[in-house]
Amino acid sequence: MKLYDSVELAARNLREAMLRNSLTTLGIAVGVASLVAMLSLGVGLQRMASRHLKSSGLFNTVVVTSRRDLRAFNREQETSGPSAADSPDLDEAARQKIAAIPGVAEAYPELRFITELRYDDKPHLTMVSGMAFSSGDSDSLEGMQGHFFSSDVAHEVIIQKNFAAELLGRAQPRGPEELKASEVGGPLLGKQLIMRYNERIASSNTEDSASYSVIQREVPLTIVGVTELDPDSMRGAMRARVFLPEKLLESIHPMQAFDNRDATHATSAEPSYSTLIARVSGASKVAEVEDAIKKLGFNTFSILDASKSMQRFFRILDMFLFIFGSLALTVASIGIVNTLVMAVLERRREIGIMKAIGASDQDVRGLFFAEAGAMGLLGGSLGVILGWAIGKIIGIGTNIYLRRQGFPPDNFWAVTWWLVVFALGIAFIISLLSGLYPAARAAKLDPVQALRYE
Repeated sequence: MKLYDSVELAARNLREAMLRNSLTTLGIAVGVASLVAMLSLGVGLQRMASRHLKSSGLFNTVVVTSRRDLRAFNREQETSGPSAADSPDLDEAARQKIAAIPGVAEAYPELRFITELRYDDKPHLTMVSGMAFSSGDSDSLEGMQGHFFSSDVAHEVIIQKNFAAELLGRAQPRGPEELKASEVGGPLLGKQLIMRYNERIASSNTEDSASYSVIQREVPLTIVGVTELDPDSMRGAMRARVFLPEKLLESIHPMQAFDNRDATHATSAEPSYSTLIARVSGASKVAEVEDAIKKLGFNTFSILDASKSMQRFFRILDMFLFIFGSLALTVASIGIVNTLVMAVLERRREIGIMKAIGASDQDVRGLFFAEAGAMGLLGGSLGVILGWAIGKIIGIGTNIYLRRQGFPPDNFWAVTWWLVVFALGIAFIISLLSGLYPAARAAKLDPVQALRYE
């Protein structure tokens, strides 16, 4: 029997039992829709997480710490290099070496300290941090009131909304009623803060090289922006609420809250750092840069390290979503078996006539496989459309809920081309597998007994 004849005959048989075959096809469609909806949720969540990490700028960031620092991010790295006692200091010389590594766009110290800022002659104690000028396009600055620093040494400051509320003497409620940067930013933009800080100066007395002096200084700062989040909140538990240009902080030499310098460096004119931030020119070069920095004797941490755990989590999530999404498709496969078994019983005389005039067992099996495959492809196509529609509806509803709760909407649903091909392929394969038993049963019919069947 030719392929065209098998397809034409299968289509005719499907049309004759339209209601039953339509219900079976609908069952396949519901199963595929469930599978597509589940997997597209997992894909969308993973893409959303990766998108936010990349847009935050932290995806291209490597945090470098000295092995002399007991607060190192990854203590396991000490086994792959020099011990803490033999490791080099994270000083200006080390900074220059890291900056010279191929793929590193810039390397700057993480300056973070607690100090006093005065607004309207009232003191406010808070954490201050430096912000690189290259962070101007950070995703965490979206929705910021005002503007970014005009230069990398400008006497300007960006403050977090909670600190802005504190300056205005307003309480900061939690939950949906939490204040937004737009509500507290207007009255503060253009106003001035006075930052008081301590500067450590090495002694000029050559006979007493271990001594140093601390001088209290003041610097005026203009508020140019109010932001929702801490742009560096993923680095460390102590979040800053006030941000100054990085180079400005370097030029005024403030004492650090976490200074890992020993007695020699404490009195040295050359600065030493607790943490350096290396910005890489591309995410694909992060691993290579990390390896080069480790060879210098330092510990590293990057979002790439954290993303490995995230990828493992999403793989497990996708596996469970696939299992739950496949349950409905499994039920639909039982419906295919039932439909085709009933077709075998109803068409015994037709099968007997086909075999009597020369149709082989393979021709009969092919006929039932064609019917099963047609139901699988049609149901799979309808299921993909239905799954996409379900995702859109749930996405719209969820974003409406997020807006009402005061959160920005987001796209956490994604139906990719490979997911469409995968869903159609799964539907087709399961349909063919479901047709194995009915096709084998039809092929084994004795033509003599089939012709005598009424």
